[in-house]
Amino acid sequence: MKRTCRRLALLLGACFAATTVLADEAAGIIKLTDGEVSLQRGGSTLAATPGTLVQPADVLVTGQHGRVGVTFRDNSLLSLGPNSRLVIDSFRFDATTHEGGFESTLKQGRLAVISGKIAKHAPDAMKVRTPASILGVRGTEFVVEAGARP
Repeated sequence: MKRTCRRLALLLGACFAATTVLADEAAGIIKLTDGEVSLQRGGSTLAATPGTLVQPADVLVTGQHGRVGVTFRDNSLLSLGPNSRLVIDSFRFDATTHEGGFESTLKQGRLAVISGKIAKHAPDAMKVRTPASILGVRGTEFVVEAGARP
């Protein structure tokens, strides 16, 4: 039992360290997926699985029964529901000063957000666009829906 706990602690520590190092080069990391989820990058479509790094300009796409959860470097948490399409327009974050910017476009579907350090440091620095509006993040949690209900 003691040995198993020690292995688990080492594994979790290694995962956290690896995620931190890799995430410094990316905007975020996919933490969970359910159903059909893909990531479009530079004209290619990739399988979106837990551990996949998310870059600025990536497009997250969920199918009819798909869901995806992403943690960004500033600790923003995004969750996309079924039949959704989200473009990560830009992401910049300084881990020391918490300065940066985070802009995304929800083309269709439903997006739930818990904002991170960027929005807490400068509320105007996080924006979500939809086909009908631009949402400037002022709070810490919100849900946005664009297009027809899935």
